[in-house]
Amino acid sequence: MWALVNVLVTVGMLVVVPAGLRLLALPGLDLARRVWPYAAVAGAVSLWLPRGPVAAGLAVGYLVGAGVLCAYAARVWNQPAVVTALVSPAIAASALVGERAGHELFGFEMGVLALTVAHFHFAGFAAALIAGLHRQISPGRWADAAALTVPAGTMLVLLGYFTGEFVELAGALVLTAGMWIVGWLTWRHARSGRLDRLTAALLGTSGLVLAASMVLAVSWALGEATGIPHPSLAWMAATHGVANALGFAVCGIVGWRRAGAMLPAAAAVPKVVL
Repeated sequence: MWALVNVLVTVGMLVVVPAGLRLLALPGLDLARRVWPYAAVAGAVSLWLPRGPVAAGLAVGYLVGAGVLCAYAARVWNQPAVVTALVSPAIAASALVGERAGHELFGFEMGVLALTVAHFHFAGFAAALIAGLHRQISPGRWADAAALTVPAGTMLVLLGYFTGEFVELAGALVLTAGMWIVGWLTWRHARSGRLDRLTAALLGTSGLVLAASMVLAVSWALGEATGIPHPSLAWMAATHGVANALGFAVCGIVGWRRAGAMLPAAAAVPKVVL
């Protein structure tokens, strides 16, 4: 299971985040884009080394790169989805440093820290970024709802780590609602007839996979909170994890890149180039 989680996180570091940064038209972001490959390689290598000073040191390098992204969050303070996307890698990197050092950061066991790293690359960075993108290209109440519920659900899940399973369940429900809206908006855009077949297929796959994978997330969180039978962590990694990482995040971000979509820092009107 943990080898699979490491593979998915590696994809998040080396593919999802750098491709996602290309969707942002923030002034000065070129510095972060240039720094990121070095940080990402350090983070990815740290995943495959035994826990200890070397792995932790490489993870610190990843944390530095993620910290650079946080510096841009103040420029988009009025866009909670984009802020969430920019700070999520730093949350993931902090958990990675603790896990690679063998230190139970905030008292969390190693497995929880490892899953936190994965969660904040895909539900944190990718989902929030795409939710923010929808708010720019298809403004309206549904896009506004997605841009609020995805960040709120992501942070509620994080809060649930500290406060208990029922808060985590509430976060999973809010996040699922936001993800379903994102999936529906993505599917609708894929079916708009304005995209080439491959781009439409990528976005359509992203929307459908997201809708299905979040059912598993709710079933797991509900089981953890109530004790009813629910999927194991190994099963969740093999299904929900793979679906969200590859089917949703990779297909979605590659699809939006092919569509020429850009998320301006503070656009008065939607902007998408097709």
